[in-house]
Amino acid sequence: MPTSIIAGPTGLVGKNILNQLCANNHSVIAITRKPISDLPSNATELVIDFESFLTDGSVPACDHVFLCLGTTMKIAGNKNNFRRVDFDYSLDIAKKALDSGAKKLSLISSGGADSSSKNFYLKTKGELEDSIVDLGFESVNIFRPGFLTGKGGRERAASEKIFMKLAKVLDLILIGSARKYRSISAEVLAKKMISTLESQPGVNYFYYEDFIKP
Repeated sequence: MPTSIIAGPTGLVGKNILNQLCANNHSVIAITRKPISDLPSNATELVIDFESFLTDGSVPACDHVFLCLGTTMKIAGNKNNFRRVDFDYSLDIAKKALDSGAKKLSLISSGGADSSSKNFYLKTKGELEDSIVDLGFESVNIFRPGFLTGKGGRERAASEKIFMKLAKVLDLILIGSARKYRSISAEVLAKKMISTLESQPGVNYFYYEDFIKP
C-alpha cells in the first residue's frame, strides 16, 4: 500500500487529512513537533525538531507528501520567523520526501499566492509554490483556498473567530472572479486533497470551484 507523509498533521486541514486517510486504512506517517495525543492507532508519527531536521534530518520512504505546515504573523512574531515555518520548513520536507522516493506532493497554499506580490504573506506562499514546482516531482497539486472554516487546529485569534462566523455571509458578495476566495470547510478541502493521490503527472492548481465538485 502506498505511504503518505503529512507535514502539519495537527492543523485544521492536516488533522482532517490524517483522520480521513486512517479511516480508509491508508499507510500514514505524521511529521510533528510533539507527540499527538489522539493519533489514530493505524498511523505512525515522526517527532522532530525542525531546526535540527533542516541540517541532518531525513524522512522514511514514501510515495506522497501532504504539505500542511503554516503559522500566522501573530504566532511567528516577525517576518523572518514566519518565513522560516511557511517556506524553509515546508521546502526542506519536500526535498527530503523527494529524496526518499515520493513522486507526488499536495500543498496547501493560499488564494492570491504570487511570488511577485507586494504582500509579504502572498509573496511567501507564491515563492514556496514556485520552489516546489522546480524540485521535479512527478505530480504537484497546489491548493489555493480562501478562508478556512472548521473545528480543530491551532487556537484562533479573536478576529479570526469573528470572521469565521461572518464567512458565509461574506461569501455571498464574493462573486465572479472573486468567487475563488470564498470560505471552504477544512474537511471538504482535505477530502479534495486526498483525491489527488491518484492525480496524473504535471502541476495542477485547485480553487474553490474545484473543492466543491463531487
